[in-house]
This record gives sequence, structure tokens and C-alpha cells, in this order.
Amino acid sequence: MKKFSLSKFLLFVIGTELVGALSALLAGGFSEFFETYTAPPLQPPAPVFIIAWIILYALMGISAYLVCQSDARKNEIKTALMLYFIQLALNFSWSIIFFRFEMLWTGALIIGLMIIAVGIMTVLFYKIRKIAGILNIPYILWLCFALYLNIATAVINRI
Repeated sequence: MKKFSLSKFLLFVIGTELVGALSALLAGGFSEFFETYTAPPLQPPAPVFIIAWIILYALMGISAYLVCQSDARKNEIKTALMLYFIQLALNFSWSIIFFRFEMLWTGALIIGLMIIAVGIMTVLFYKIRKIAGILNIPYILWLCFALYLNIATAVINRI
């Protein structure tokens, strides 16, 4: 493991948090969406989503930092981080597609792709630095729950 770099650490963690915040900002009013559509069973209250995503984005950023600073081969790190940025781009687009444009089935497709990308990324992260892979397990579980909520919302509302 390379020497700790505060600037890189903050870049990964704060940068990832900002991607989430910008996506939420561009997605528009969440309350209007939930007033329009019937919520599926098991949907948690809005504050749970906010807290969960803040934690998940922090874990993502930390895990990416750990991979970046590892002693693995540069090619392995590059591939793993490429998947990190791909899944982050998918993550960024989901809120906008789902909430702003109300394209619920397209949102489900995006989450499905995210689950695949994050799954592969997690395996690569684990091979490079075990803790980096383990830190993404809550993210995969949350994405599976989000896929359920996404599909259930579309089905319940007959979209």
C-alpha cells in the first residue's frame, strides 16, 4: 500500500459524494414524484434514502481510494477504476431518468446494469485489496433493494 494521500482520499470521497448530490439536484423534486405514484410495500421514508446514499457514496469513494493506492499492477488498478467510473456514471443517470423523466422501466434497466457493473467491480476490488471489495457489499445489497422498489413502483402504478 502506498503512503496515505489526504488529497487523493478527499478527491475520491468528496468527488463521489458530489456526483450523488449533483444527480439528486438534476433529478428534481422527489416529493412531487412520491405524491404522483403509489409507493410499493417496504419503501422506507425519504430520510432513509438520503442517509443510505451518503454512507454508500462514502464507502464507494473509500474503496476506490484503497484500490488507487494499492500496490497492484497498474493495469489491474486501471481496469478496476474504469468499472468504478462506469458504475458511477450509471448511478448518476438513474435518479435523473427515474425521477426527472419518470422513465421507470428504463430506470430498472439502469439499476440492472449497475448491479452487474458493481458486482464485477467488487470482485476486481476484492482481488486488489480485500477490504475495498468488502466495502461495496452494502452497495450491491442496496442496489438489489432499489431494483425491487423501481420495478414494484412501475408495476403497482401500471406503467
